[in-house]
Amino acid sequence: MQAPHREHLYKLLVIGDLGVGKTSIIKRYVHQNFSSHYRATIGVDFALKVLHWDPETVVRLQLWDIAGQERFGNMTRVYYREAMGAFIVFDVTRPATFEAVAKWKNDLDSKLTLPNGKPVSVVLLANKCDQGKDVLMNNGLKMDQFCKEHGFVGWFETSAKENINIDEASRCLVKHILANECDLIESIEPDIVKPHLTSPKVVSCSSCAKS
Repeated sequence: MQAPHREHLYKLLVIGDLGVGKTSIIKRYVHQNFSSHYRATIGVDFALKVLHWDPETVVRLQLWDIAGQERFGNMTRVYYREAMGAFIVFDVTRPATFEAVAKWKNDLDSKLTLPNGKPVSVVLLANKCDQGKDVLMNNGLKMDQFCKEHGFVGWFETSAKENINIDEASRCLVKHILANECDLIESIEPDIVKPHLTSPKVVSCSSCAKS
């Protein structure tokens, strides 16, 4: 007998300052290619990624590539609507883009919550790790602490050029989104037992990065 087939569609945001590599990360993840020719995103672009999560589950990710300057406008509230998770990206070679991370996270948390009022899951991407690391990136404990203080579910050093940790970061984010969705269903229907919806163990930043 064939196992039940489940499909999920999640809207994911990819946000961060101008030029940190958001579009390159999406192109590497979705199309498996990389271009060194930089073209600034205007407004928002979209991409779709289909994951065969397990034998019974298909996850469709709608990735919203939001321009770096949008945090200073009023459109982000519209762009963020109904998203289930996000990547916030910074460039390890440009410390100012890391300093902006907390501002992006605060902007997101102020405009977007899950139906139960909790914040959506967000993974921090320290991008362009192939080009060298700043002092902060050499101290994983500091990054773990930063994630904990600002409510990130995990962080990864990534490189769109070398295809480093992009798939792993996505799996981490989707894993937390699936857990959040299970919690939402259980809170709405507390009397119905759904053994196949048992929430997976939520992992910390450091252990998530190693899984």
